[in-house]
Order: sequence, then structure tokens, then C-alpha cells
Amino acid sequence: MASIFKRSKKKNTPYLIQYKDCSGKRITVKGFTDKGLTEQLAGKLESETRLRSMGLIDPMQDRLAVQKQVLIAVHVSKFEESRGKSTNKYIQLMLGRIRRIIAGGEFKTLAEIDGEAVQSYLRKLQKAEDLGHRTYNHYVQAFDTFCNWCVTTKRLSSNPVLGLERLNTAVDVRHPRRALSAEELTRLVASARQSNKRIQGFSGEQRARIYLISYMTGLRKKEIASLTPLCFALVRAPPTVTVEAACSKHRRKDVLPLHPELVVALRQWVAGMSPGQKLFPDLDRKKTWLMVRKDLERVGIAYETEDGFADFHAAGRHTHITELLRNGASLPEAKELARHSDVNMTMRYTHIGLKDQAKALGNLPAQALYPPTTPTPTSDPSTQAALQMRSIPGVPEEQSVSLTGKSDTTQKRHNPCWGKGYVNDQRQLAVTDNMEAAGIEPASRDVSMEASTRVVNSLIVDALTPVDRVRCDQPGA
Repeated sequence: MASIFKRSKKKNTPYLIQYKDCSGKRITVKGFTDKGLTEQLAGKLESETRLRSMGLIDPMQDRLAVQKQVLIAVHVSKFEESRGKSTNKYIQLMLGRIRRIIAGGEFKTLAEIDGEAVQSYLRKLQKAEDLGHRTYNHYVQAFDTFCNWCVTTKRLSSNPVLGLERLNTAVDVRHPRRALSAEELTRLVASARQSNKRIQGFSGEQRARIYLISYMTGLRKKEIASLTPLCFALVRAPPTVTVEAACSKHRRKDVLPLHPELVVALRQWVAGMSPGQKLFPDLDRKKTWLMVRKDLERVGIAYETEDGFADFHAAGRHTHITELLRNGASLPEAKELARHSDVNMTMRYTHIGLKDQAKALGNLPAQALYPPTTPTPTSDPSTQAALQMRSIPGVPEEQSVSLTGKSDTTQKRHNPCWGKGYVNDQRQLAVTDNMEAAGIEPASRDVSMEASTRVVNSLIVDALTPVDRVRCDQPGA
């Protein structure tokens, strides 16, 4: 039974309510200055306690209700602590975007977060600061990450910005990149080696080695900066390089094969170094794009063209993936070497130009452009035999052929089946190379009957004897 009391007899002092929750713990809450309203609140609290003890109210709802009333700045601080190293620039950038959305949307508590309000603010920010589609999506992703963390830690029951629209980055590219050709990359490495100037603290030879490792392994800047002699297994079959999870972009340990020519160079580069010594100290903090730009300009290669920028990421990783596909690697193989989770991401790193397309098109079989050669009648024995079955029958000397299709003969025609063996009495079906036109009856038909299709006159005349030719030349023949 809840009790109502006052600790002070001063006027307008609110009443206090004391009751036991479902676990038996005594709870004291503030009521109202009016005793009647305080009694109604006490009755409601007792009723809810009874329902919770019966299992009809989920205690988690109470926790969510309490968390929603906590200032949102407190939750952001807890979120920052959960991210680990707060000095990471990516974490700081994400936290800055989260706090900017909270301030722009004027959200005081988690209960006030609304997806439409977030989208409305980001649209205004995009217009005011001319944000690119990719930057806009980064804002959405940062706030979505924070809300998902609130759901995971039981601060929210659901993500209020779930499904918030992302913009199409393909139609608004602010910093397009282009891959170098093999010839351009060779000149870039040579330019660095021939340079006597130090750029971003690295000598020409060091820059050349950085470019080569980036191109031949596809590693990112931060991953290259973490390399030590212990990362290489040069005597293994095949030789490999290992990138620890702490330095990998997707926070996973990666083991990649090495190019045989790079293995030979690495043996010289790591000779005399201590196992834990970094090959390129503080590379991740350097302006690598400036290194590439100056080394390219030294040999007359444009840093920026209509295809995009040839910064460090483009000259190394983009060129690595593009050259893999240019030289026969399959798309799944390139995806695994690039350590992408989706093949669509690999395609974004692939720069196939018009020359590459023309080269691929040139490998297309073109036999269909040329019609097949028609074989001659004597080129194929089987064809020749089939044609002979349609040839004009041989004409013996005692037999004449008339134009009416009937024959005058002084000798009975031999039955082709006479002898029942086709061996004792074989006859050649045609004695000349002249052939019957299409539609002529087979040579074995009875020539005494009117033909359904007549033979071309020239072919007939060629088959007659000299005496019969004279008959045909006479009038009325």
C-alpha cells in the first residue's frame, strides 16, 4: 500500500509517494501539491507495480522510458567512450557530424529524434554549404551509426532514422580519380629516384619504394605506414605480406601474396633493419598526394586531366586493380586481392578506357564476317557421289534419245536389279560430268515415260551421239 506524506509543513510543498516495486524495493517519488492528485498518482503506481509482478508489463519499457528522458549529450559521450581511441581522426569526424545534426535539429533527448527532422536539416545544410552527395551520405551514415548503437545498448527500441534516403554519388563526383598507365607509373618511379629533393620528409628513393609497394600490393596509405620487416614472409611459398587488423580498413587481419619481382627488391630494402622498425615512419600523416603531384610534374605528366586526379590512392591502389584486370585477372580474383566485400566496389576502382575497350573488341572472333567457301563437286567424295545420283544416265551406242523424252532402242534395257547382287551386272549411271538441273527425276527412272521435268537443252545435246545430234538439227525434229 502506497503512503503519502510531506516532509515539510511549508505551504506549496509537494507531497511524496512511497511504495514498493515488483522486486520489493522501496521507491519514493515526488507527487503534487494537491493531495487528491497525489493520491491518484499513487494509485496508478500501485496498479502498474501489480501488473509488472503479474508479468503483464515489460520492465524494459520502464528502462527505455527513463533513457529517453536523459539528455542526448550524455548518450553521445557514452558513444564516444565505446569507440575506443578518441584521437582517431575518423572517429572525431563522425562525432563532429553527429553533434552537428543534434544541434541543427535541436534535439534535447533521444525521444525527440525524428527522421524527417534530420533529413530536413541535412537538405538545408547541403544547400547552404554546397555539400557533395558523398559528404551528405557520410552525415547520414554517422547519425545512423549512433542510433544503431542506442538500439543495441537498450537506449532506444528502434532506429528513428532507419531507411533515411542516401544520395546517388555517381551523379555528383567532386574528386574523380584516374589510374596511371604502366608507362606513366614507370616514369613516376624513375622521377622519384632521380630527384635529389626531399618531399614530406622522404627522399627520392624512399618515395620510389612507397610507389612500388602501393602499386604492386594495392595497400592503402595507413597500411603501408604500418609495415615492418616482420610483416613480410619472403621465404614462404608463396611469399606474403600481412596487414594487422588494427591497421586494416575493415579491421581484419589480411594476408596477401607478393609479386616475385617485389620479393627480390624487398630483401634488399629490409636488410639490416630491426624486426619492429617501420619502413616508412609516419607515412599516414603525410600529404602523399603532394609527393605524387611533384614527381609527376617533374617528368611532364599531368596530375589532373579530364579523367580525374592521379593522387596517391589513384596512382597506387586504383592502378593496381585496373592493371590486374588489364592483364588477364578475373573480376573475382581482383576483388579478393583488393579485399573488397562487394564486387561493385571493385568496379569503382577499375578504369577501363576507350583504348582498353578497343583492344578487347579486337579479340572478338570475326569469322562470321566472311561467308564460307562453297566446295567444288569433286572436292568432297561423298558430295561427288551424291551428285552422281542426279546425273544424266549413260547412253549406249545402240540407243538414241529424243526430245519427247522417249527413247528409240534396238536393244532391251537391262534391269538394274538383274543378278540380284549389283556385282555381276554393274552399270555406271553417268559417263560424263554433266549433271541434271535441280528437280530432275532420278537417273534410275524409266526413260520410256514422259518426264515430269525436262533436262536443259544444252545438257541434253552434250549427252547425244553425233548421229542423234544431226537428227535434232533437222527441221521438225
